[in-house]
Amino acid sequence: MQVVEHVRSMIEHGELHPGDRLPPERELSRKLKISRSSLRAGIGFLAAMGVLKSRHGAGTFVSEGPPALDASSLSVLGALHGFQPWQMFEARLVLERSVAGLAAERATDEHLAVLAEEVAEMYATLDDPQEYLVHDIRFHRTIARAAGNPILAALMETITAALYDRRSQTVQHAVDLKQSAEMHREIFKAIRSRNPAQARQAMEQHLTAARKAQEDEGTLAEPQQP
Repeated sequence: MQVVEHVRSMIEHGELHPGDRLPPERELSRKLKISRSSLRAGIGFLAAMGVLKSRHGAGTFVSEGPPALDASSLSVLGALHGFQPWQMFEARLVLERSVAGLAAERATDEHLAVLAEEVAEMYATLDDPQEYLVHDIRFHRTIARAAGNPILAALMETITAALYDRRSQTVQHAVDLKQSAEMHREIFKAIRSRNPAQARQAMEQHLTAARKAQEDEGTLAEPQQP
């Protein structure tokens, strides 16, 4: 939260503008008097929210797109009513299948370029699960925007922010990120080919596999009994 507050302050005071590159990690961590791992966690949270964008080998930049919605209300409701992981996936399946189909019909060249970049970044970060997760989330958020319906995009912003918060705690135990990257590439190819039925099918296959993979991550993340 120290990182979030610092970046927000820099933006409010005009020290950072859309498209600007953040100062180097070493400089920021020294200024904030926090470890670089804590700094990266804060940057990852801001990236998942859409405030920052990490580019492999180039640095971290202030995003030029619209901000994400706060996921706190969804998290509070989940805690209050006992939302289950399978319910989140069921909601995602209902929503994201349709969103992928719409994206195949409505995506602009700019959306396709961003999707291609995020897929490339996923392959480039297979050995860094936390960084991979940021690009995974950004991929799904871009598809929602490409669908051309701001209400659907707003719903997806909320869901992906909540998803990032939950999965960032387990993704370090991911077993096969390459398979995940390949499924994202298939979704992208279907959208680029303007094939709504194929896009919906590819998204459903991906979410079905992701549910199983994340269940396994959660099991591995649980403390082992002596």
